[in-house]
Amino acid sequence: MRILLALVLAFISTAALADSTGERKPSVRTPTATEVLSDLYAFSRFQQGLLESTDLKGNAEVKNLAALRAEEAAKRDKTLKQIQEAIGTGLRVAKTTPASAGLVEPETSDGPTFVRSFYAAQIPEYELVIDLLQRYLKAPDNAALAAFAREQLPMLRSQVKDAERTMADK
Repeated sequence: MRILLALVLAFISTAALADSTGERKPSVRTPTATEVLSDLYAFSRFQQGLLESTDLKGNAEVKNLAALRAEEAAKRDKTLKQIQEAIGTGLRVAKTTPASAGLVEPETSDGPTFVRSFYAAQIPEYELVIDLLQRYLKAPDNAALAAFAREQLPMLRSQVKDAERTMADK
């Protein structure tokens, strides 16, 4: 039974990666400040979408975490808006699928399955943003955004590790 559950979870996390990344794909080139801003806004939308998805089935744990992440996303967006205005650029925010795309359908899942898929859907999103910021910091083209990226990286790394640990415990 555990093997079957492990296979299902592996499939869910693979499907979450495929569904949640939308047009954003890891790259080897250094992104521009505008691209970083755009992808960070998309990540914020993903986090805010998680809150909406937990309203249907999530338990108190995931609802509280989703609310916290949505609040962090709103704060991050305020800072990003200031950086964007300083750069003087308009953004074309990358299309993303709703946060719920990688989650198990609440109507057909039991609570623990939804909780695992909730954490599994976040991991690839965090990994994409962490990779993006690391690549940007190799050759940043905006000092304010570089400082923001350096500030965000430890927090994002900690949050993805927490999600991985929690998913493994569930």
